[in-house]
Amino acid sequence: MSGPNLGKGRIDVVTLFAEELEETVSFYRKVFGLEPVYEDDHSAVFDFANISINLLRTTEAPGLMDPAVVAHAADGSRFLFTIRVEDVDAVCRELGGLGVALLNGPVDRPWGVRTASFADPAGHAWEIAQSIRK
Repeated sequence: MSGPNLGKGRIDVVTLFAEELEETVSFYRKVFGLEPVYEDDHSAVFDFANISINLLRTTEAPGLMDPAVVAHAADGSRFLFTIRVEDVDAVCRELGGLGVALLNGPVDRPWGVRTASFADPAGHAWEIAQSIRK
């Protein structure tokens, strides 16, 4: 049985919900050094190198997801975005200088990667990772 073959499609945009949109947009500008490619009262879209992140005010989510509901940020994270970097420790120092608190790390993982994690103001988890395989 064949389906629509969605597995061969490219994931182009991830929509993240934010209760405090303005604070989250400000965080993305400061931490990722990006400006929105689109912005209105309810959303802001940031283009990363290989994907776009759409920050959407949580109150607007039902229009996209009804009857599904958006979990509250306090319920915990269910995913982790990873950005590869050259030097995790250097990026951690830069994040600290911006007032970003780390969730964990830097730590060497048994699979040959050094990582550290942080969260944006809406509770979305981000990881920076550096290969340390020898």
